[in-house]
Amino acid sequence: MEGGRVEMDVIVDLQYGDCGKGKIAHFLCTTRKYTHVLRYNGGCNAGHTIFHKGKKFVTHHIPAGVFAGIPSVIGPGCVVDPEKFLEEITGLEEGGISAKTNVFVAKNVHVITAAHKAEDGKETKVGTTGQGNGPAYRDKFARTGVRAEHVLELQPFLVDLYDMWYSGKEVRVLAEGAQGFGLDIDWGDYPYVTSSHCTVGGAILNGIPHSAVKEVWGVAKMYETYVGKKDFQPKDEIFNKIGDVGEEFGATTGRRRQTNWMDMQLLEKAIRMNGVTHVVFNKVDVLRIAGAWAIIDEGKVVPFKGEEAMKSFITERLVKIGISAANIFFSENKEGI
Repeated sequence: MEGGRVEMDVIVDLQYGDCGKGKIAHFLCTTRKYTHVLRYNGGCNAGHTIFHKGKKFVTHHIPAGVFAGIPSVIGPGCVVDPEKFLEEITGLEEGGISAKTNVFVAKNVHVITAAHKAEDGKETKVGTTGQGNGPAYRDKFARTGVRAEHVLELQPFLVDLYDMWYSGKEVRVLAEGAQGFGLDIDWGDYPYVTSSHCTVGGAILNGIPHSAVKEVWGVAKMYETYVGKKDFQPKDEIFNKIGDVGEEFGATTGRRRQTNWMDMQLLEKAIRMNGVTHVVFNKVDVLRIAGAWAIIDEGKVVPFKGEEAMKSFITERLVKIGISAANIFFSENKEGI
């Protein structure tokens, strides 16, 4: 088999998930030419909210490439709930999206079972989504799990990723992640973390070498949100206002997200460790409506008189750690950047 060139751009969340990765994936898919879109970690504990041609879609397993008619692959860094996956396929088809012919599942993806969901539903310490991800990943590494290749309902969607990536044709992949750097199993605020790798490292575990990575798009919000058991939101009414304006409810569970100011140290750490080349800050308009501008720097709240002052501060800091000012985008709560 003669190998073709393989290139990959990666989308990573720089905070605690829910930063708008799906929106950025949708934007890149519709403005650039990719041969495949790869979901590289997580399971149906994630949720992309995407507005496509005037319709609102919420996906959990399926990558955003399906909306642009691009072959969309669930890689072995993920875990899949067959029942929910098929429900999602049906929902997309009913919404006019060709999912049956454009969605693929790597045959070595591990499967979430009913037992995994029942166990996870009893979890109370961390505040997981209860979708069975943690127990499924545990069984994967205990070598007692079930792979997609052994599940009859998934057979029509199965692919061998080695054959897909290295068929001899040129391949350009957009890899989209789930959750965020602050929830990464190794680099997040343990034990309040997810069960998978939310970094660029997680993307290259899906059969594509590090040398193929070209651009890394880091996605953040102009403030932070978190869903889980730890105390995250300070006792100030402004954070409830931000949550209300931003409609901060989980796409998977519907739980209200806790909010706080953006932490510059977490942001800079995530940018450096992921080799980020482009940064998008979403929901600028939420702070504009809330009428408050601030960040956390070295553990202290730094307020700003207005939007432009905060943008300038952030831009100057990111330029100092190597991000080009031309690659920093401030986006509102809508499609595109």
